[in-house]
Amino acid sequence: MADPRGSRNSMQPTKSGSRRMTRSLTIVDAQNEDSSSVDSELVPSSLAAIAPVLRVANEVEKENPRVAFLCRFHAFETAHQMDVTSSGRGVRQFKTYMLHRLQKEGEQIKHFDGEEIQMYYRDFCEKNIKQGEYTKMPEEMAKFYQIATVLYDVMKTLFPSLKVDDETQRYAKEIERKKEQYEHYNILPLYAGMVKPAIMKLPEIEAAIRALRNVDNLPMPRVQSAPTIHDNIDMHEERIIKSDILDWLSSVFGFQKGNVANQREHLILLLANIDVRNKDLKNYHQLDTGTVEHLMDRIFKNYRSWCNYLHCKSNLNYPPRSDRQQLQLLYIGLYLLIWGEASNIRFMPECICYIFHNMATEIHGILYSNVHRVSGDIYRTETHGEESFLRNVISPIYQVLRKEAKRNKGGKASHSAWRNYDDLNEYFWSEKCFRLKWPMDTKADFFVHLDETKSAHERPNQVAAGNRKPKTNFVEVRTFWHLYRSFDRMWIFFILAFQAMVIIGWSPSGSPTAIFEEDVFRNVLSIFITSAFLNLLQATLDIILSMNAWRSLKITQILRYLLKFAVAAVWAVVLPIGYSSSVQNPTGLVRFFSNWAGGWRDQSFYNYAVAIYLLPNILAALLFLLPPLRRTMERSNLRIIVLVMWWAQPKLFIGRGMHEDMVSLLKYTLFWILLLVSKLAFSYYVEILPLVGPTKVIMRRKIHVYEWHEFFPNLPHNVGVVIAIWAPIVLVYFMDAQIWYAIYSTILGGIHGAFSHLGEIRTLGMLRSRFEAVPAAFSDRLVPSSKEEPGRIDVEADSSERKDIAKFSQMWNEFIDSMRIEDLISHRERNLLLVPYSSSKGSVVQWPPFLLASKIPVALDMAKDFKGTDDAELFSRIKIDDYMQSAVIECYETLKYILVELLSDPGEKLIIDQIGDKVSTSIQAQSFLTDFRMSGMPLLNDKLEKFLNLLLDDFENTVVQEAQIINVLQDIMEIITQDVMTHGHGILENSHSPHMDNRSDKKEQKFERININLVYNESWREKVVRLHLLLTVKESAINVPMNLEARRRITFFTNSLFMRMPYAPKVRNMLSFSVLTPYFKEDVLYSDEELNRENEDGISILFYLQNIYPDEWTNFEERIEDPKLVSVSKDKKELILRGMMYYRQALELQCFLEDAGDRAIFSGYRAEKKGTDHLQALADMKFTYVVSCQIYGVQKKSSQDRDRSCYNNILNLMLRYHSLRVAYIDEREEKVNGKPEKFYYSVLVKGGEKLDEEVYRIKLPGPPTEIGEGKPENQNHAIIFTRGEALQTIDMNQDNYLEEAFKMRNVLEEFVKRRRKQRKPTILGLREHIFTGSVSSLAWFMSNQETSFVTIGQRILANPLRVRFHYGHPDIFDRIFHLTRGGISKASKTINLSEDIFSGFNSTLRQGYITHHEYIQVGKGRDVGMNQISLFEAKVANGNGEQTLSRDVYRLGRRFDFYRMLSFYFTTVGFYFSSMVTVLTVYVFLYGRLYMVLSGLERSILDEPNIHSSKAALEEALATQSVFQLGLLLVLPMVMEIGLERGFRTALGHFIIMQLQLASVFFTFQLGTKAHYFGRTILHGGSKYRATGRGFVVFHAKYADNYRLYSRSHFVKGLELLILLIVYEVYGESYRSSKLYFFVTFSMWFLVASWLFAPFVFNPSGFEWQKTVDDWTDWKRWMGNRGGIGIQPEKSWESWWDGEQEHLKHTNIRGRVLEIVLAFRFFLYQYGIVYHLDISHHVTSFLVYGLSWVVMATVLVVLKMVSMGRRRFGTDFQLMFRILKGLLFLGFISVMTVLFVVCGLTVSDLFAAVLAFMPTGWALLLIGQAFRPLFGRIGLWESIKELGRAYEYVMGLIIFMPIVVLSWFPFVSEFQARLLFNQAFSRGLQISMILHGRKDTISS
Repeated sequence: MADPRGSRNSMQPTKSGSRRMTRSLTIVDAQNEDSSSVDSELVPSSLAAIAPVLRVANEVEKENPRVAFLCRFHAFETAHQMDVTSSGRGVRQFKTYMLHRLQKEGEQIKHFDGEEIQMYYRDFCEKNIKQGEYTKMPEEMAKFYQIATVLYDVMKTLFPSLKVDDETQRYAKEIERKKEQYEHYNILPLYAGMVKPAIMKLPEIEAAIRALRNVDNLPMPRVQSAPTIHDNIDMHEERIIKSDILDWLSSVFGFQKGNVANQREHLILLLANIDVRNKDLKNYHQLDTGTVEHLMDRIFKNYRSWCNYLHCKSNLNYPPRSDRQQLQLLYIGLYLLIWGEASNIRFMPECICYIFHNMATEIHGILYSNVHRVSGDIYRTETHGEESFLRNVISPIYQVLRKEAKRNKGGKASHSAWRNYDDLNEYFWSEKCFRLKWPMDTKADFFVHLDETKSAHERPNQVAAGNRKPKTNFVEVRTFWHLYRSFDRMWIFFILAFQAMVIIGWSPSGSPTAIFEEDVFRNVLSIFITSAFLNLLQATLDIILSMNAWRSLKITQILRYLLKFAVAAVWAVVLPIGYSSSVQNPTGLVRFFSNWAGGWRDQSFYNYAVAIYLLPNILAALLFLLPPLRRTMERSNLRIIVLVMWWAQPKLFIGRGMHEDMVSLLKYTLFWILLLVSKLAFSYYVEILPLVGPTKVIMRRKIHVYEWHEFFPNLPHNVGVVIAIWAPIVLVYFMDAQIWYAIYSTILGGIHGAFSHLGEIRTLGMLRSRFEAVPAAFSDRLVPSSKEEPGRIDVEADSSERKDIAKFSQMWNEFIDSMRIEDLISHRERNLLLVPYSSSKGSVVQWPPFLLASKIPVALDMAKDFKGTDDAELFSRIKIDDYMQSAVIECYETLKYILVELLSDPGEKLIIDQIGDKVSTSIQAQSFLTDFRMSGMPLLNDKLEKFLNLLLDDFENTVVQEAQIINVLQDIMEIITQDVMTHGHGILENSHSPHMDNRSDKKEQKFERININLVYNESWREKVVRLHLLLTVKESAINVPMNLEARRRITFFTNSLFMRMPYAPKVRNMLSFSVLTPYFKEDVLYSDEELNRENEDGISILFYLQNIYPDEWTNFEERIEDPKLVSVSKDKKELILRGMMYYRQALELQCFLEDAGDRAIFSGYRAEKKGTDHLQALADMKFTYVVSCQIYGVQKKSSQDRDRSCYNNILNLMLRYHSLRVAYIDEREEKVNGKPEKFYYSVLVKGGEKLDEEVYRIKLPGPPTEIGEGKPENQNHAIIFTRGEALQTIDMNQDNYLEEAFKMRNVLEEFVKRRRKQRKPTILGLREHIFTGSVSSLAWFMSNQETSFVTIGQRILANPLRVRFHYGHPDIFDRIFHLTRGGISKASKTINLSEDIFSGFNSTLRQGYITHHEYIQVGKGRDVGMNQISLFEAKVANGNGEQTLSRDVYRLGRRFDFYRMLSFYFTTVGFYFSSMVTVLTVYVFLYGRLYMVLSGLERSILDEPNIHSSKAALEEALATQSVFQLGLLLVLPMVMEIGLERGFRTALGHFIIMQLQLASVFFTFQLGTKAHYFGRTILHGGSKYRATGRGFVVFHAKYADNYRLYSRSHFVKGLELLILLIVYEVYGESYRSSKLYFFVTFSMWFLVASWLFAPFVFNPSGFEWQKTVDDWTDWKRWMGNRGGIGIQPEKSWESWWDGEQEHLKHTNIRGRVLEIVLAFRFFLYQYGIVYHLDISHHVTSFLVYGLSWVVMATVLVVLKMVSMGRRRFGTDFQLMFRILKGLLFLGFISVMTVLFVVCGLTVSDLFAAVLAFMPTGWALLLIGQAFRPLFGRIGLWESIKELGRAYEYVMGLIIFMPIVVLSWFPFVSEFQARLLFNQAFSRGLQISMILHGRKDTISS
């Protein structure tokens, strides 16, 4: 480059010595290259060091372009030196851009002078540094210091020979010395100079800082210095090393600077918030000892538990005469520093305990010169490098995680093939962890894999895979046996109950009292034999399923497994032997055991054996009844107690002592006892008993004639028929407990909600009737009680009530204003809803006008029409309505006030006073009607309206306005004195005395002098507006507000004030909290272009919003007063950010209400100085909002328009909301040993003046998101930047409300509220409101379903069942509890797909406590389209499938008591398993019918005369399973919750409308979604996050899209059931004459129709003819396209087909075998139907079935020949191919002729053959897919693929034909639109326009 050395050297960039780059500009568009911020934000990661220089250049550009040019030139030089070869990613493009810009600017700037930049530097320092130190805030000073530092560096680098004057050097040294004090900060500017922000003046902050800076007696670490440096340590270095405790820890252990700064602020805020609680602020100098003790207990509770568990001594040591508080702060600071830098290891809390354990030992050794326990050396206090902790401690553990994550193969590998977070963390639950030693031995077994060699195909930067290591404690194996293993007690109970009921039902009487009969009782005792075998099964599963973890288990655990198996095996032998010995005249198997038993004939032996067998269960029952004893024993680490508990429960670090208190236990036990009694009674009388009689008859019936070839004709008791009849009933028996749970939870949830006062105010009428009590309830619940309030003034006797109303009005008006800003209400509605601030000046309370509306007109009519003269009677009529009385008095007083203030002349004011006096004396003398004529009131009212309108109108000419006002005012006074008052003229005459009026000489009239300037006074004008509303609003205000959402919010908020909630503490005493929102790529704000961009139907998002929310759009237009202004993007889409910022607004208002005196409160919040520094300081201390924008750094540097838009939107939001913080993962490329390597950082930024400002940067050991699931990893990296004692998690699809934010401090008090057993919650569950229910009928269904779950569902889960977990946001976490126990979610790949619920599992297993609260709510958006909803349901079903396999579910299922385990099962995985069993029941029933019909057994049995008497009972039993397939019972909780909160009449109406809109079809369809994805996940895996694409608009989905999405989950299964029903209908004769036949099969036909056609019924324009034609064309194109590498499934059927078999590629051998076994069911059709063909002539020989296979093989061979002929001869030998086809056709005709003429083939046989052979071909296809590798090797895979394509064509045609037929009729499409959008129609939407794109012209 050109050398600018010297003071006058000219500098020309074009003379660069580096290689000239002439490449075209690619980094930014040429038109945008002059953007002031673009270059600094697009710096490549490898050149990040020059970004500050470019920012400074942009900053000084306007003031001095020449200096800015020098800065850019310096940046370019530095970039070239950093990467000479431009090898870094994006470096070449960036340098090209910079060179281009420098050349362009250099043409205008000819020469440069070093003196110029020196002079600018001096001036800048003088103006901003020297003077600003006493006037500027720390944030501004940080920017100035950064600019000054860069300028000096540029000057010294570009002009090294420049003579620097003394003043410049002095500035430079001063800046170098102080620049660390003025770095960008997050909340606390800890090193602020002379000007300190208000937050730094808070005494609690000062006390916390003072405590942390107590480092006087800490040993000084020795700095590792080079020999050339002097021995003495610079004082500046000493200050940095020993400025506080965290700096000292950093110097000793090598923590990163960013981590230290972050945790310093974190710890200060924690200490300050805890210490200030309930503390006297007058004498506040130091932290209380109890504060640090309290924080110690909370942070180290898990660590101490870990030490006790491992029987090792805690290293929290406090030697005598030591500074205990200092040591405690050292330990706390150390733990937080470890946690803050632990990255992914934060998911391993016991690993962090191990690290802390050893580092705490080092601290103790350093402080007290102890000898190292291993090496024998004395601990040395030497400083370590900044990244030594990351390098030596975190990175080795991270590499282990990364190696294991690689084995996961992107979620495709078996869970047993790799170790997840839990496996590695549980390694630290055993003493083996101490083998790692300290410093950690990287050669230890934990780190070293048996095979570290790299494969030949691995890239150099890949992590070596190595050999597999054993799982720890648990193995996640894909099998349904996990359900039995985890919930064995439930299955044993149901199986034994079923056996007992069958035995009792089999007795002669069939009555439950038969159990008291000796023989029946003896038979019932056989259930213990069944129990023994089931326990043996459990012990076997324990051994088999944990086999892969045996190498990591303790010998005691292995011994327990083996002994459990041995004991279970012994009981499985002893009990049958004992039972056989007690049976008289044994037969069969009992005789075998009886003979084996020999002489053991004593009948009491079995009874003794059963008593001994039940002994452990009896002991467990006793402990169940004594939960405190059980809890104490489980939590104990005493070896004797552990030995006693060893048999009952293996010792684990978690899952101990989870038992509830006695009251809670009794509540959920009673719930389940009632439920089980109902369920068992129903099962016995409805399902089991009706089948017993027919079964006995069937078992006695001898059948010898079959209609097919029967392989087992001599099978006794017709076992096949019995199984076919009983199998569906058995499945229903195991499933119907889910239905009973839905019924009982609905009833109990409704009762619970009613007692919680839900729905007491649900309409505006109810609100108006109780509004008078709302201010008192507000003050009682939401205003902290105070013995002494500042600034008290004397007020009337009712001052307390008025002050309550005044405080209430502050919040209420802010609430109403927020709804106006959100466009939920109009200006007029806002004015009607506001409450006046200054209600203390009147004699009555000033209620909001919507309560007083129409009261004045009604009162006027009453007065005008009143004929009597008795004042009391008139006044009593008015006083009947309190609001009318208030309105009358207020109008009178307000009018008097307005007139007095408006008039300028004292005499005229006296006239008004005299009129007022006359009114008062008349009322007192009861002569009001005598002294005042009521007939004149209407005229007076009209004039007053005109008068008030004039006062409010905006006149351009003030003189004209004043004249008109005077004219009307004179009319008013004349009406009052002449028409209304009887003796009013006397008042005017008295006013003419000379000392009162001297205007006669001037010929002036009365009331001509007014103060016209008052019309501009806001306070006075508000009174005029209010009086105008009271006089003019004549209609009832029952419909104010009109917007339904505004009504809902108002009624819910007022209703919540009467619900039970903790009392509000003062803001200073409340718990501090943070909100964390994970963000990936969702749209944050819509630009104008995005809002107006039209889709294929011609619809824009803006047009959609205008029609979906017409009232809100009207209000928006009114607010901006310009319909074309589309800044709606700033108001309609930033719901989440604006909503969360309401917390801060609420806190500031609450601070105002607490600190302000009476005068300020009665003046109003907005009238006072709003947002003072003190209010903001307290809000900052209590609330933090962090958005984890994982790829924000990538979006910042991206060239993609969408990424740049996301970055700009996020940046704009940061600039708008200054308290918003954004955390992201920054990827940088840095050179190490000359080679580029990628490094990763967690970065926190905030909004600056124009750009974001980096606050903290913490280096990570590697890419954090490669290890686990994306969302929890995104949360985990950002959680270190959150603050406070509580943490609320919020998703991007959620909203918040100001009125709900006001209740946040109440709900936070739930963490500290006293409860039984001093138990504190760890997660607070909050209610959600689904705000997307109005878009369509589907959205309405989902809204109701979700609302019922987040209200009545979770209400019951929390109390009484005690099994509520974390189901997603917006729950509030005890932050300290969870940061020491693994975080707020789990992140292991695949298994933790539903990461949210696992945090609830983890919290419960670690003795946490989860509650649910419904007095506060958060808004939430849900999916609104059919495909979106199905993807969401599939994702949740996948997640539940993975939960079934998880260790968390296993441990909770085994360690909960029996009844709590039932609650857990039926509210988590049991719900999905029951859904799958519901579908399976249909299959079992129909295949059982198929077997009976085709075999002829059904005909033979029905011919039995004895069966007719039992036929009705048999039909009723079989019909029960049909009830559970309609999906109606899912609606029960919805109806109850709607009825509770909106009235049962409304609930009934909604229920009817939902059924008319085919809600049952929708829920039945989703039943198939749940069943399919849940079952496939458990069998084969394949779980993944499915992006639902939540958005605004619901449009038509193409047929091919629906086919791809639902083919395997619904269409295939629906067609299979359709064929089953057709075969059953054609060949069955079971219930032809029965009324129940229709009911038995109707539910199945309904299921088939729902599964096949629901996606099209709920698809907008699904039956529009043109759309149907386009869909068919698109589907044919998709089916015909060839697949291949890189071809997306959306483009080709082949690619999609391969993707659908992905689960088979990665499944295990067990999964393949099961797929093949299940495929064999399709052979049953062919086997049964061929014997019913006419051509078979009723021959039942097996040869008939063999010949059918010959036909099948012939057809397949012919199809293969045609396919091969088309490929080989279709092009080159066209004639030969035609001849071949002709010969085949002739052959086919000949064969068919022979079959028809000779063999007796009929037309019906052809249709039957289709039903027979189509399933067979499908079975062959499924088997071929399972054996794909084999068929691929033998060359038949292409044939399998063509067969699959043929079947897809057939299925597609069958499903598409009804759509085509219905599309012919236009009314079908119109009916469908009405069906889908009924809610929208009721709100006046133009759906037809939206669907078809026909837009009306919007008038401007």
